[in-house]
Amino acid sequence: MPNLFPRSESPGHFGRSALPALLSSALLFLASPGSFALPQLAWLALVPLFLSLAGQPPRRAALLGLICGLAYYLPLLYWIVIVLATYGQVPLPIAVLALVFLALYMSCYLAAFAFLCAKTEGRFPLLVFAPACWVALDLIRGMLLTGFPWLDLAYTQYNLPRLIQVADLAGHHGLTFLMVLANGLLFTLAASLARRKTTSPPALIAAAIGLLLMASGYSLWRMQTLPAALAQAEQMEVAAAQGNIPQDQKWQPAFQRETIDTYLRLSQEIFAAKKPQLIVWPETALPFYPYEHPLFLRLHSELTRPYQTYLLTGAPHREKTSAAGPLNYANSAFLLSPDGRITGRYDKQHLVPFGEYIPLRGILGFASPLVETLGDFAPGQTSTPLSCQNSRIGVLICFESIFPEISRKQAEAGANLLVTLTNDAWFGRSSAPMQHLAMGVFRAVETRKTLVRAANTGISAFIDPMGRIEGASPLFTEYARSQPVALVNGVTCFVRWGYLFPWGCLILTLIGMWRCYARKTDNGKEQRQGAEAQS
Repeated sequence: MPNLFPRSESPGHFGRSALPALLSSALLFLASPGSFALPQLAWLALVPLFLSLAGQPPRRAALLGLICGLAYYLPLLYWIVIVLATYGQVPLPIAVLALVFLALYMSCYLAAFAFLCAKTEGRFPLLVFAPACWVALDLIRGMLLTGFPWLDLAYTQYNLPRLIQVADLAGHHGLTFLMVLANGLLFTLAASLARRKTTSPPALIAAAIGLLLMASGYSLWRMQTLPAALAQAEQMEVAAAQGNIPQDQKWQPAFQRETIDTYLRLSQEIFAAKKPQLIVWPETALPFYPYEHPLFLRLHSELTRPYQTYLLTGAPHREKTSAAGPLNYANSAFLLSPDGRITGRYDKQHLVPFGEYIPLRGILGFASPLVETLGDFAPGQTSTPLSCQNSRIGVLICFESIFPEISRKQAEAGANLLVTLTNDAWFGRSSAPMQHLAMGVFRAVETRKTLVRAANTGISAFIDPMGRIEGASPLFTEYARSQPVALVNGVTCFVRWGYLFPWGCLILTLIGMWRCYARKTDNGKEQRQGAEAQS
């Protein structure tokens, strides 16, 4: 196979090579959820990056990838400064430094991608290696150091339902693969036209085009067939309330009664027009420990009993595992029945480092103000859905909605409804709440479950199993909405097997790297044998 990135004796001026990489950064940023949100740009955003890598040795390619990543992630993740400086009581210079280090960490994956693409050129087809390598690195980023898979490439497409239906086959990683493949295909075709000769085997180009067309056809077919199936599914009236409680007041005892008054008022107003069977309040909507506080009794006497409804609400929880043991804290969701019983509790499994626990507290104790409660939270241990009338609720608390494995296990355990409880007040008026919502859209499509989202300050919304967003709330306003949602049973291809797709990409990437190493070793042996023969 001819080299797609032919190396020259004197690579182009580095500054000129960096300009296309920076153009990729700009296109990726414009495609991301936020002020611009032009998702179509993501399908060609990597073409300039591929162009910048042409003729570059691997180390220089890695530097170009790093520059591209920094120029993308610094403006994308600027809300980290708001989280740390405004609400976390961290000095502004340290907050800015944290943003730089996080952007640098995220950029390392793009640098690795560029390095490996340059390293394997001519030894492994780019149209195969680049999509697999990108997904493999996303997989690693989602697991390493507890994982931070924030806004993978596919999430830019959250508001294009016609393009994202393939997520029920291989998850959002499958769509990412297709997007990188499309970028590689565009670059390959452009390179072929520029050189007036084919730079990749025609059969491989035809296969790439065929795969993209089949994926598009599948998405269109699902868009046509799913509405009828959803109309026949069992329905449940569900309400979500958004109290808009200021973060700086949320944990002050003097405002606890006012907070409960707000949520009770919003919930009671819904019953003027609707009769929801389930009401959802956000993460830690109760700013106290339910079993220990008298205000908790009001939820039954003023809401669940008189209106004969269930309430799912977030609250901190603490208990002793043994009589002599220490208290364990959890970020929990409680399900209250009309008869006043707590019929289920879910404890958050994937905790936020520096937000819900402090790793290496002896070294990093300065970050303790970020933890909301008196001690570190402990992770939950079960994905068992909560039973509520005809629904089985898979609960995702805040950060958990960006990890597809958690919702996948909920669906596998029998959930027919997903609920996200979150408090995005930490993000302030930034693009982060929209980015967080975008990732939740894919949890609905991957599992084909309705996802109800209740957020303290927004964005609260209803997301149907096709990923369509309904009733999205404005930021920092009170909100209450009730509507029927489909309860879809069964599991998707993604839930059964498709979640293994990124692992297949990782294996394919390792094969490409091994072939590169093996060929280099063989070439070295041939050169040594030739030198020995001449001597």
